[in-house]
Amino acid sequence: MTVADPRPRTLAPFGRRRAVVREVERLGAYVRLRVDDGEGPADPRPGQFYMLAAAERWGAGADERPFLPRALSFARVTGGPALDFVLEAVGPGTERLAELRPGEGLWLTGPLGAGFPPPERGRPLLAGGGIGVAPLLCWQDELGPQAVALLGFRSAAHAEAARLFAGAVEVATDDGSAGHRGSVTDLLAAELDRDGEATVYACGPPAMLEAVRALCADRGVPCWLALEAGMACGYGACFGCVVPTRDGYVRLCVDGPVLDGALLEEVA
Repeated sequence: MTVADPRPRTLAPFGRRRAVVREVERLGAYVRLRVDDGEGPADPRPGQFYMLAAAERWGAGADERPFLPRALSFARVTGGPALDFVLEAVGPGTERLAELRPGEGLWLTGPLGAGFPPPERGRPLLAGGGIGVAPLLCWQDELGPQAVALLGFRSAAHAEAARLFAGAVEVATDDGSAGHRGSVTDLLAAELDRDGEATVYACGPPAMLEAVRALCADRGVPCWLALEAGMACGYGACFGCVVPTRDGYVRLCVDGPVLDGALLEEVA
């Protein structure tokens, strides 16, 4: 018998479309872009992502790197619809996106991939690391006050992103400049010690996700991980985002990015 996939998907319109930047907000080390997406669906699912490229600042000339769009999870959707993205300028692609100003164009493809499924049991715990907090923002919006967001950052400048969350939030920083000094998995372990009946949702860098997966596996707690990988196309053609699972290799852009932690031997 085939088991239905619990992960929700909203299908993307065919092809890329041009959207317009409405707002730009600096959040310490990060940038929040609000983008008008009048031609896109109004109901992308938390955990899904979009492929983004700056329309006026993208090309193939010698001084016009990069050539490919960047995959970003959306952080929030509002009427219009308008999409919020949170990014950090760490390379030529994200630097180009971070330079955008209101009124400028953005090439958009999405929503793509599969999102977070409903909790299997107990209360939902959301664990985010760095820029991986973005998809947890809209997920907490949907789940409501029962969902506690546990957020880990490098420093207080990065922890500025925590103020986007309207619900319950606990913060950890590597240097102790904001919240708990240590990792977000310290916060998660403490929450599970208080109440082990939970479903965990996580997004962040691979080392953090592996720590979350191992912690949940040891305690028999279900977890869903939104994995990161370099994506060139976003719809499964290039096989650039393939990761191994217990059932074989999968493409994160179409088979993820949200995967059941129980399917993974480890997050590499």
